[in-house]
Order: sequence, then C-alpha cells, then structure tokens
Amino acid sequence: MNGADILCDTLLANEIDVCFANPGTSEMHFVAALDRKPAMRCVLGLFEGVVTGAADGYARMAGKPAATLMHLGPGLVNGLANLHNARRAYSPVVNIVGDHPSYHLVHDAPLTSDIEGLARPMSGWVGRVQDVNDVSPAAAAAISAARSSPGQVATLILPADAAWNEAGGPIAQARISTPSRVDHVRVRAAADALKQGGRSMLMLSAGGLREGALRSASRIAGATGTGLIAQQSNGRMERGAGRVPVDRVPYNLDRALATFAGVQRVILAGARAPVAFFAYPGKPGSVLPEDCEVIELAGPGDDIAEALEQLAEMTGAPRALELPASPLLPLASGALTPDAIIRAVARYLPANAILCDETISAGRDFFGPTFGAAPHDFLQNTGGAIGVGLPMAAGAALACPDRKVVALQADGSAMYTPQALWTHARERLDVLTIIFSNRKYAILQNELKMVGGGDLGRNAMRMLNLDDPELDWVALAQSMGVEAARSDDAAGFNDLLQAAMGRRGPFLIEARI
Repeated sequence: MNGADILCDTLLANEIDVCFANPGTSEMHFVAALDRKPAMRCVLGLFEGVVTGAADGYARMAGKPAATLMHLGPGLVNGLANLHNARRAYSPVVNIVGDHPSYHLVHDAPLTSDIEGLARPMSGWVGRVQDVNDVSPAAAAAISAARSSPGQVATLILPADAAWNEAGGPIAQARISTPSRVDHVRVRAAADALKQGGRSMLMLSAGGLREGALRSASRIAGATGTGLIAQQSNGRMERGAGRVPVDRVPYNLDRALATFAGVQRVILAGARAPVAFFAYPGKPGSVLPEDCEVIELAGPGDDIAEALEQLAEMTGAPRALELPASPLLPLASGALTPDAIIRAVARYLPANAILCDETISAGRDFFGPTFGAAPHDFLQNTGGAIGVGLPMAAGAALACPDRKVVALQADGSAMYTPQALWTHARERLDVLTIIFSNRKYAILQNELKMVGGGDLGRNAMRMLNLDDPELDWVALAQSMGVEAARSDDAAGFNDLLQAAMGRRGPFLIEARI
C-alpha cells in the first residue's frame, strides 16, 4: 500500500466518495489508487473550473465535501474562480493538488510554483503532506477544516513521492463540527430591538434560508411588523409553493437604496450587512441609511434556525403561520423574452427540482413569478466570478440523482465553462440547461452606463457583443453529447420546455431572446 492508497482510504473513511478530477503526471499514482477503490466515484472535468464548480454544487446539495484533484499550481489556478464562489457559499470542498516530489523542487522545473501562495486567498485552510507517514493525518486535517461550520475550502498539497512511497499505519478520522448555539443574550438583544418600534428588517442567508428557519422568520415578521429579505447572493435557498416567499436584496444599487430607505435597524441572521456589488462614482458603498443600527443575531456558522425559533418565542409570535397565495402567471405568447421564459419555468418546474441560476442580467426578476412554483432548491452564483452555472448543475445532479436539475444560464458566462456539458453527457446527468441567448454581455453594457462611461461606441460594442460570429448552442451542445433544440418564440419555447421537463438525461434549450 502506498501513500495514494492511504489518501483514498482516508477520504472514504470520512464519507468523501466523489472525486471531481483533472489530473496530470504528478497525480498518476493517486489516479491508480482511485482505480483500486470502486467505492469512489470519479468524475472527469475537461477544465479545472468545471472541477471546482461541480464540487461547489455538490457540497451545497449533499451537505458534505467532495474531493477535487488538480495538477500542480497552474491546474489549481484554472479552478480558482469557482473556488472563490465556493468560499462565498460556505461550501465544504477538499482540494487535492499534486506537486513535484519533494526532492525535485530544487530544480525549479517548468511547472514548479508557489502552490501554497496560490491556494491561500480562496482557501480557509492550506496544508502540505510532509511525507508518506503524514498522508492520513494531513488528509483528516483537511477534511476537518472543510467540514468546520459553516463549511470552507481546504487545499491539501500532495507531493508525488508521498503518493508513491510505501506506507502503513492507521487511517485518521476527521472531526466534524456542528453549528454553534447562539447565546441567549444575543437573542434577547434582537428581541428588545424589534420591540422598540420603527422600521426594522430581518435579513437572512446561509441556514436561515431553509424551510424551517424561514417559517420562524415569517412568524417574527408577522408579530413585529418587521420586513423580511434575503441576502443578495446565497448558497442555497428553499423556495416555492407552501414555503415562505422571500425576495433578495436587489442587485441594482438604486433599487437597493430604495429598499432600505427609512429602515432604522437590520437584524442579521446568517447574512452580511448589505453593500453595493460595485462602487459607482458619487454613490454610497453601503445600501443602509447612515443611522441604521445593525444587530447580528446569528453568524453563518451558528445554528440560525434555533436562533430564529428562540427569537420568535421571545417576540410572542403565534405558532400558526398563514402563507400568502402566490398564483402562477399565465404563459406568454409572441416574441421570446426573459419574462416569458421565467413564466414557463414556474409553470412546468417539477416538484423537488434544483434550480441553478447564472442568468446574470436576464433573470434578475426571477423571484416574483416563481414564488408559486413547485417546491424547489435555488442555487446561485455567490461570489460574482462567472462560469459556475453549468458546473454547479453537474455537482448538484451528482449529489441528488433523483431530482431534476434546471440550469438557467446566460450565454456569455456559459462560455467560461462550456466543457461542463460534456460532463453532463458522460455522467448521464438529469440536467436541463436553458441558455438565455441574447448574444451580448448585457450586464456590462448597463454597467458602462452606470459608471458614467457614456454611449457605446464601436470599440465598446465589439468588447461587449457576442454576435460576430454568433454562438450556436445547439451545435456546441450536440458536439459534447447533449441533445439540444432552440426556440425564438414563446409558444414554441413553452412546448419545448414542457417536453424537456418530462424526460430524463441531459438536454439543452437555446432560448434566443
């Protein structure tokens, strides 16, 4: 048995049985060890951004980490953008990054780099295996770090000689932390603040957006007249008919400022105080009024559901909860628009589906029309690094193979990781991808105006349009083994979507809007 075998056994002993991989020469002994471990599901991504984005989506839905396998520093760098998103989602991920044998580093071979330095900004924990006898303890430490509440990215560097040298010894067990119980004093402070009158807002994220926690939050809102809102970007949210309808902080700064105008206090439950996504000349960075009091009820690593239940009791909130009716809007006809797509998704979404949203600008008003959709989980881009949507859908589908996954995907950001479609096909994943094909970076065209850049001239248009040549998403999907079709009118899209929702396996619809 060598170090690579020990690493695999340590992962499996600690309930990590999926490995998203894009390996290279330095990782071949680990690949060989994986071949000897049929309990480990190995999923190839054709680009490291697919590997890390899939690990993020898997963690959000499985509630535990997958492993990733990447080749040296450059391979890790290719995956960093989606590790940034995973970090913002508090997703537990165990990265395994191969390195040259320890004795070879002195030669500064072409692929040598400072892997620790590259990993640290996107990782909550970084460690290096010192020798073959350190493999299992180091792996257990990485798993413990990843599974610390509320979850984080842990990167373990595996020198090739530690993988190929022979070893034995016990398999180490990781420590799994649980959410911290919120101190009674903090709950009392929040309850007292809500009893002072005036306009308050209860802002939720992390565990505060699960069904039970949302019901407690809604009881609090009903009893105290407090507004209820979710953070703008969240790792996972339970939504749909029979669940508490909660909107998000608007992305648009002016709309966000209007949302919080006159608010005297904000109670945070797993959320951060809301700020502008970007800075704009002459506009504030915080969206809260200057005199607004911010009170943290619970942090992301706390037991948010319990804290909200305690707060509901302290505020005298009744146990009974009446949810407002959220009727579905009628299907649209005529030209295909983002609104028409959203109405159709709300109408045909199967119960218990998983929605992965990276629509950027086209789907920004998604929430309102889908409050009455069938119960579903909603995953979104949490860190703003685009290219996570298609990989995230792959990870979610692997975590929940019995649930339909629907990827709502902008065309520009989809081109960052289109290789994920190949993984959808290879793994026979039940993922329906809807490409919002407007053939431009629409969000950037608007941002240019927001920062005072003026009208779009020839050079700006050439940097922000995707229409010369146009992307052919049907051909692209089919080339990677995914069946696909397109539509440019609402009626045709409605029929296509209804049929696609009723079938299993990967499918892509290019919605030309």
